[in-house]
Amino acid sequence: MDANDIVKRYSSGERDFRGANLTKANLIAAILTRSNFSGSLMQDASLARAHLERCFLQEANLSGAFLYGADLSYVKLKDGKLLEADLTKANLTGAQLAKVDLQGAKLSGAILQWVTLYRANLPGVNLCGCNLNGINLRGSNLAGANLNWTNLNGARLSGANLKGALLNGVSLNGAWMNGLELEGIEFANMELNQVKLSGAKLQGADFSGSNMAEAQMRFAKLDGANLKNTDLHNSNMRGGLLFKANMMKTDLRETDLRNADLSEANLNLANLAGADLSGANLRGAYLWGANLDGANLTGVNLCGASLRGAKILGASLRDANLTGTTMPDGKVHI
Repeated sequence: MDANDIVKRYSSGERDFRGANLTKANLIAAILTRSNFSGSLMQDASLARAHLERCFLQEANLSGAFLYGADLSYVKLKDGKLLEADLTKANLTGAQLAKVDLQGAKLSGAILQWVTLYRANLPGVNLCGCNLNGINLRGSNLAGANLNWTNLNGARLSGANLKGALLNGVSLNGAWMNGLELEGIEFANMELNQVKLSGAKLQGADFSGSNMAEAQMRFAKLDGANLKNTDLHNSNMRGGLLFKANMMKTDLRETDLRNADLSEANLNLANLAGADLSGANLRGAYLWGANLDGANLTGVNLCGASLRGAKILGASLRDANLTGTTMPDGKVHI
């Protein structure tokens, strides 16, 4: 079955082409909408500007295929292969690409809204500047991928591998990144409003100057992280590990920090007005000039901490451990 046979049979109403061998076939601009090519061999096929919308391509091999400007909207390509395929300016809106191998594929200018790339293989792929709003990338391999200036707002990235990925200027507002391993990652001056990072490993990460208002970061590991000048107001950081974190001038108004480990953290000049720190460990923490007005410090361990010049008007210090704490007036509590 060659390309001409496919076109003729399609014109006569046939749509079932499962297992077809179309290696290096010329199907440029062919109209094959809603056809079934599951399990077909289509390596190095020429499919530029082809109409393949809503086709079934499960387990099809399209490695090396030329799909420039092709319409692949809502295709089902689960477990397929697109290695080294050229998808430049292709329309992949709503495509189901779960477990697809896209290593070396070209996706410049491709339309990728609402694509499912669950557990897809995308190492080193160039997605610079792409609009990936709401995309499903759970469990996908994005190691070394170029995600600079990419729109990943609302994207599902839980379980994804982002090791070595380029993330300059990326937008991650409302993105789901729970449980990710992002130790030492550079996230400075980024848009991370309402991001979900609960349980994430973020030791030594740099979030300085970023907008992380209303973030969900329960039990996140942020030991030694740089959160200087970060906006975290109204965030949930309950049970977080923030040992020796730099949170100088950080906006933590109304933030939930219950039972968080903030020992030896730098919270100088931080705004903690109305924050809930009940049960938190602030042993040896620096809170010089911090605003703690109305904060809940019930049961907090402030042993050896410094509150010199801090504002604590209306703060609750019931059952707090103040042994060796330097109080706002400079006196050491005995």
